[in-house]
Amino acid sequence: MHNSDLFVNWFRDSSPYIHAHRNRTFVIYFGGEAVLDDSLHNLIHDFALLNSLGIRLVLVHGIRPQIDQRLQAQNKQSQFHQQLRITDESALQCAKESAGLVRVEIESLLSLGVANSPMAGAKVRVISGNFVTAQPLGVHDGIDFQYTGKVRRIDHTAIHQQLDLGHVVLISPVGYSPSGELFNLSAEQVATEIAIALQAEKLILMTEQSCQTAETGQLIAQMTSAETQYLCEHEPQLAASTKCALQSAIYGCQAGVKRVHILNRKVDGALLIELFSRDGIGTLISSTEFETIRPALLSDIPGILELITPLEQQGLLIARSVEHLEININDYIVIDRDGLIIGCTALHKIAQQAGLIACLAVHPDYRRAARGNHLLEQLHSKAKQDSLKQLFALSTQTMHWFKEHGFHDIAFQDLPQSLQKNYNHLRNAKALKINT
Repeated sequence: MHNSDLFVNWFRDSSPYIHAHRNRTFVIYFGGEAVLDDSLHNLIHDFALLNSLGIRLVLVHGIRPQIDQRLQAQNKQSQFHQQLRITDESALQCAKESAGLVRVEIESLLSLGVANSPMAGAKVRVISGNFVTAQPLGVHDGIDFQYTGKVRRIDHTAIHQQLDLGHVVLISPVGYSPSGELFNLSAEQVATEIAIALQAEKLILMTEQSCQTAETGQLIAQMTSAETQYLCEHEPQLAASTKCALQSAIYGCQAGVKRVHILNRKVDGALLIELFSRDGIGTLISSTEFETIRPALLSDIPGILELITPLEQQGLLIARSVEHLEININDYIVIDRDGLIIGCTALHKIAQQAGLIACLAVHPDYRRAARGNHLLEQLHSKAKQDSLKQLFALSTQTMHWFKEHGFHDIAFQDLPQSLQKNYNHLRNAKALKINT
């Protein structure tokens, strides 16, 4: 029963994302390493599931290890400069072979419909084509990249037409010139340019490792594009593939892609966890912050009530009505995490130079990242703007937390008259004070 409850709760919690993602365009990149991995069928099942949920999918696959294998079989050395392959005639032929074989393999896996399998009844229709126009990369640092190219234009109209028909669009990292030449392209660049051209809601880059801090190895959950740029410039230990993904994310965000997700493709189900849970499992990069502290709006009232009602029932907070929140909404500050109110507090002016801190609450799942401290800092800033010299708090169970932040106990008679008048003696809350 416990596992059943977990499943039911997870399924219910995922429903807002199922609704939000329907009819949205996602561009997903995965490298040639994923194609060689035994777990490829799981990734393909996840793609099919996204398609069945109404997500408009463009898949861009890589072929770097496949090209390397074919060159090695011919006793020829792969040539690179600044992480980019120098594509001579032999490498170009290997690129053609690799792109064709990988594309056919992915199409065959997406065509599975065997009974009693995750793909049963899926009927995924996959479309490939000459959607990418390319041009030669040319000569850089005196190095002629020959048949290595860069994206010149994306036929976004044709791709949209296929997506409108419910097809999954599968694109290989090769491009065609108007003169009929073929060029080997960076798959990450192709995916990013397609996401920009389609104005996709998400660009998802499935990499070989997670995006982590060098010092602690801790996952970086989210960054703005500016923070990502700083990381690339000041973190010399970043893996080359991770840095490439981050630079693609920066470029995509600056060009209008709303969100870029970097996922470790080796984590089974990473795509589903990232897309259908609030905290995800990868690194989210966006032009604006994913989690913000801001003044509350009237539209936040349902979220505030959902947050504080359990605490009111436990006696930790005084009950507040919808009417109270509507009247005093300008006193409230909230922490907004991707549309979910996970923290709130209020500063009520109770005298000419005094304010009352009220309704300070943080969602139980988010209490280990100093969010309460951040809310208190915002209140101090608000108090200074309003020329308040003293802040008061009434607490039944969090007195020590306030004391750790500079508050001290005061007697009931030291409270301002307005607080004494409205004091609930049944709650017997402790009075605290701090000078700002």
